[in-house]
Amino acid sequence: MLYHLFVPFAQYYIGFNLFRFGTFRAAGAVVTAFLVAFWFGPAIISRLRMLKVGQVVRTEGPQTHLGKSGTPTMGGVLIILSTVIPTFLWARLDNWYTVIALVVLLWLGVVGFLDDYLKIVRKNTGGLKGRYKILGQAGIGVLLGIVLIVFHVSDPIPATWTQIPFFKSWHVWFHPVTYVLFVTFIIVGCSNAVNLSDGLDGLAAGLSGIAAATFGVFAYLLGRVDASDYLNVFYLPGAGELGIFCVALAGGCMGFLWYNAHPAEVFMGDTGSLAIGGVLGAVAVLLKAEFLLAIVGAVFVAEALSVASQTIYFKYTKRRTGTGKRIFRMAPLHHHFEQIGWHESKVIIRFWLMGIMCALAAFATLKIR
Repeated sequence: MLYHLFVPFAQYYIGFNLFRFGTFRAAGAVVTAFLVAFWFGPAIISRLRMLKVGQVVRTEGPQTHLGKSGTPTMGGVLIILSTVIPTFLWARLDNWYTVIALVVLLWLGVVGFLDDYLKIVRKNTGGLKGRYKILGQAGIGVLLGIVLIVFHVSDPIPATWTQIPFFKSWHVWFHPVTYVLFVTFIIVGCSNAVNLSDGLDGLAAGLSGIAAATFGVFAYLLGRVDASDYLNVFYLPGAGELGIFCVALAGGCMGFLWYNAHPAEVFMGDTGSLAIGGVLGAVAVLLKAEFLLAIVGAVFVAEALSVASQTIYFKYTKRRTGTGKRIFRMAPLHHHFEQIGWHESKVIIRFWLMGIMCALAAFATLKIR
């Protein structure tokens, strides 16, 4: 909005061109996002307390977490708000990348909100039935895949192409139907992976901020013809605007951490985790960086795999021996480290450090090929 309002005026009447530059607007977006989260945080937390929107802690989880029961949840509303407002202010709204990212964020935010609302109403951790949650996640995945194919959003790169990390001249080509299924898998998988990681104060928010900032840099590079040519990666005209959205999301996560850091005053709930995870998957799809997502979000992947492997192994051993056995003391992975004696803060900080290392590994793929 600021772009459309101020660029013509500033350029033609006072010779001020800063609003034309994506880097300036990205800086404005991340600062605005943090300030929005910081400013609205107390009011939203107070309102959630007033409405008695408290976290329902599962009894089979760590006993040390039972004291967190009743802490306001649905704080993901704050992250969404502090991402959407800066994007509207600083990014171009006539850009496919910006519009798609906003739609995915809001769509999955609604799905997560319904899940949180039902948990609160029913006073248990059941929430929205699994099939309906998957339907909501898969629905936006299918829609995204179709839109990318029909409207040629990634021109001049074919919609069904994607890049492979560490290889400059190789890419993967999908059949249109397979591509839609692939996009859906990315959205659903990433959304649920971030959701599973949201079990400790600030863990998911910190890792999401790191991943969002990383993709913001990639969006900037892929949106520049000179940088993409030098790095020999896909050139995606207009992708730089997606970078503004990404850093706004990162800024929103940082602002949310002010209130979500241990001991948390508010939790993001599924309202935040499903929306953030899904939109990170969508960003990876838009940037033709779906395989890079596994590197940037390797901690999220590890969390999801720990749950899947634990479940499969337990069912297998129970069927074979009559007694189910476990690989980890508790899943997801962050609870395993709590069970072996790590303090919650130690787990969080070390997982953040691993997230930063994964981001650096992702940047290394630009030159190590």
